[in-house]
Amino acid sequence: MSSSRIPRFYQLSVEERLRVLYERGVLSDADYRALATGTYILDPGTADRLTENVIGVFSMPLGLGLNFQINARDYLVPMVVEEPSIIAAVSSAARLVRRDGGFTSVADEPMLIGQIQVVDVADAAGARQALLARKTEILDLANAQHPNMLARGGGAKDVEVFLRGQTAANGELLVVHLIVDSRDAMGANLANTMCEAVAPLVEQISGGRVFLRILSNLTDRAMVRARCVIPVARLASGDFSGDQVRDGIVLAAEFAAMDPYRATTHNKGIMNGIDAVAIATGNDWRAIEAAAHAYAASSGHYAPLTRWTADDAGNLVGEIELPLKVGTVGGQVESNPAVRIAHTILGVSSAAELAEVMAAVGLAQNFGALKALSTDGIQPGHMRLHARSVAVAAGATGARFDEVVKRLVASGDIKVWKARHILDVLEGRIADTGSIRAIRTASIPVQAAVAVPEPAPAEHGVSFGYGKIILLGEHSVVYGRHAIAAPIGLTIRAEVTRQEYGTELVIARWDTDAAYDPIGAGLAERVTAHIAERLGLAGKGMRVDVFPHLPRATGLGGADPPPPGPERDARGAKIV
Repeated sequence: MSSSRIPRFYQLSVEERLRVLYERGVLSDADYRALATGTYILDPGTADRLTENVIGVFSMPLGLGLNFQINARDYLVPMVVEEPSIIAAVSSAARLVRRDGGFTSVADEPMLIGQIQVVDVADAAGARQALLARKTEILDLANAQHPNMLARGGGAKDVEVFLRGQTAANGELLVVHLIVDSRDAMGANLANTMCEAVAPLVEQISGGRVFLRILSNLTDRAMVRARCVIPVARLASGDFSGDQVRDGIVLAAEFAAMDPYRATTHNKGIMNGIDAVAIATGNDWRAIEAAAHAYAASSGHYAPLTRWTADDAGNLVGEIELPLKVGTVGGQVESNPAVRIAHTILGVSSAAELAEVMAAVGLAQNFGALKALSTDGIQPGHMRLHARSVAVAAGATGARFDEVVKRLVASGDIKVWKARHILDVLEGRIADTGSIRAIRTASIPVQAAVAVPEPAPAEHGVSFGYGKIILLGEHSVVYGRHAIAAPIGLTIRAEVTRQEYGTELVIARWDTDAAYDPIGAGLAERVTAHIAERLGLAGKGMRVDVFPHLPRATGLGGADPPPPGPERDARGAKIV
């Protein structure tokens, strides 16, 4: 396996990245051509044979988690995920961890549980003893369904019987567990077939009636654990010392251990990485999610899947434990060309090894998120990467793409309308009148009235509109009736700049620019033209940048506030 450390990989084009992998021997001639030309994508005909009602094929980005060293071996980790920052964060975390030995990870011998529900049993305790006494007979019947699996060392290994209490109308519930070793296959069909096969024998022995026969996705007989140790000196970041970062991560982990609301988001971050690898390798990520969250709640209190502590030497120690029943063989791997290529790149030799890699990815993902949250916050890095997907949505391509992303980040408004505006400026369709500055506020549900700014004769004018909240009677005022209203300390600032021709209206913090809003463009155009006509400015070029400190809402308009008086407050609002 070649090194998973590929410096500046993210700076290369897709073609250059593929060339690097090809030259390192990661990709064969055929796989290189398939990825370079897009022919690795599942075709509709094959897709139609895999599921129902097929109308096409849905694609997602396939990327590589870099820098992973797990159990002294390097791995390039294929990840299928559309959310920005996940692959960047996990690669950065893996790079930090590899400097001091990388991750250690160990998986149990993976087992599945098939469940057989038995009801209407006259003597549940006696039936349990009878079933356990004939365990060998049950196992032999189960294994007769898959002799090839038995020959490979797998198959049904054990029988367990549980009494679960009284049902509403069918006596005491008895549950038979068939413990199955599916080797490197996911094994769902195997376990289900065995449960179906032994059901008549279970009925005969127990004297009851078998109802459901199906596997369980709580795969706590396929546990995996991963661990990393990071010296505190490695953790320093920007203005934060290593001690501060370590203690912040430990404190954040403690929050998750004590609060199920935080633990849910904490675990979601872990699964960001694990699911991405599961999808890339053709595994059932829904079953993996179900098992992880069920295990997190198995104590009766929903808890985090990772644990972060400081050891006696002051190092940060991270540990993860969760159930992971995955497969490296079977229909999905063999039928989907993208999955086959992902397995080739990853290069694992068994399902247990794949589980060990996935656990390390989950631990790295969690570290990256907690480190960001404990220092500069998670948004700056996320928004930088989010700008890339926004630029794509706006239609930026080629040489324009990076410049649109750069200007989006600088503007602070990572919005599609803003990207389109930047693209129009770069391509000369409109004049560059400067970047839009924004006021960040929390949204509150109010009805806002704003003043229409009157442009000054000069080249640049500024005016403010003030907001109000109508507590009662917001519609009665239309008919000249009273309402209960109050001023609020929020404003809208409008800046008007002369330009050669045309009227351009931009409302930065309401997620819209009238020129780029396909629904509101016509209305905004008519309103803008009407206002310009009333002000005697029809036909004059101007750009109006609106910076609202008020949330976007509907309400009645207003005019500039009159001067304060005995019955008005400092903002000119009438006291009622």
